[in-house]
Amino acid sequence: MTVTRFAPSPTGYLHIGGARTALFSYLYAKGRGGKFLLRIEDTDRERSTQEAVDAIFEGMAWLGLAGDNAEPIYQTQRFGRYAEVIRQMLDEGTAYHCYASKEELDALRAEQQARKEKPRYDGRWRPEAGKTLPSPPAGVKPVVRFRSPNEGSVVLKDLIKGEIVFAAEELDDLIIARSDGTPTYNFCVVVDDMDMGITHVIRGDDHVNNTPRQMQILQALGAIPPAYAHVSMILGADGAKLSKRHGALGVIEYRAMGFMPEALLNYLVRLGWSHGDQELFTREEMLAKFDFDHVSASPARFDMEKAFWVNHQYLKIADPAVIAPEFDWHLRRLNLDPANGPALTAVIEQQRERCRTLAEMAEKSAFFYAELSGYNEKDAAKHLTPKSAPVLAALIEGLSAAEWEPDSLHAAVHGVAEKLRLKLGDVAQPIRVAIAGMAVSPPIDQTLALLGRERSLARLRAAAVKAGA
Repeated sequence: MTVTRFAPSPTGYLHIGGARTALFSYLYAKGRGGKFLLRIEDTDRERSTQEAVDAIFEGMAWLGLAGDNAEPIYQTQRFGRYAEVIRQMLDEGTAYHCYASKEELDALRAEQQARKEKPRYDGRWRPEAGKTLPSPPAGVKPVVRFRSPNEGSVVLKDLIKGEIVFAAEELDDLIIARSDGTPTYNFCVVVDDMDMGITHVIRGDDHVNNTPRQMQILQALGAIPPAYAHVSMILGADGAKLSKRHGALGVIEYRAMGFMPEALLNYLVRLGWSHGDQELFTREEMLAKFDFDHVSASPARFDMEKAFWVNHQYLKIADPAVIAPEFDWHLRRLNLDPANGPALTAVIEQQRERCRTLAEMAEKSAFFYAELSGYNEKDAAKHLTPKSAPVLAALIEGLSAAEWEPDSLHAAVHGVAEKLRLKLGDVAQPIRVAIAGMAVSPPIDQTLALLGRERSLARLRAAAVKAGA
């Protein structure tokens, strides 16, 4: 069974690169009937915060990328297990105590750099056949180092980057436990992946250099290393390192901007992966089609305009009932009560062609759910004038007698235009400003029908007063 994991460090929000890694891991496992697990790598106690943990969970829940484990695994809750494995490795001779002081190691590094050599631990406390080690210095708490094989090579058959060979002599003896006994990142990851039965590790390519060391430790523990796929970094549209001006925001900030989670996932899956020329995918299609054969090893570029385009396409084609809960969330952010107006699905049907985001849709639909607090000054100056007062009066008369459904309302508005020998726009625009507060709205017959008889006529009467003032 395929088992993947997403293992963020809770030192900040869930960013867009992390969300893409989580998505790729989710799709690869779930698309093959496997499991997707969540692990919180919180061993950096100084920088890890509960606020960041909550932000990660919130982002993952919003994206619909739930882990299959009932409770996520926290590394800080597994220190006993890590200590057990370190004792096992010390007993088996695959790890050893190192008493070298920081001053000694700093001096060693300086000497190597002066000789223009790659800084690396020289194995001074590494047990070897025929080698006599000095007595441990009194009062010094040792670190524990992994006894890395110093011959041969480590071959990484990366699912994205292809085969990468690391010479064993280039991999020095990694510290796996600090002098205070706390385990290090590369060691914790290895034990976790082994215990969780991870078959495929999908992560950013900044971890490539960690991988051969982790493979060696797994082999020393008698475990088979998982397959690895190192995903390229995401750049801005201009090719520069991704920053906030490009869209390097927390995932939940995209919700506030008005993205649907499905649309954001759709955009993220296309950052480095392709399936022919197809741009839009349902979740079911992503699960069925995602593989690493079509993931590029080159950096992807984040284009906010393209992301907005994908979101707009999704808003135009998705079932309004699916969009409605997110639309509800945005209305409430504006302190609007969705119960104080027409059905959300009906408003979505009328607004989605002209709105790229749900934030925009909520702002442009506020007049359906709250009384007008005023008019757009420019629109009112143009369309609520003494010239439009008789038009509004005729509309009030004609609409009062109409059946309150789109066809009848459409006929009533056209009737006023014909009666006054005006173009339809000269009639429709004063209506829009009167009932929406601005000169932009869905089709006027649909807008009137959704707003309702009483509200519509009351707003027309108020606008007539303003126009005649």
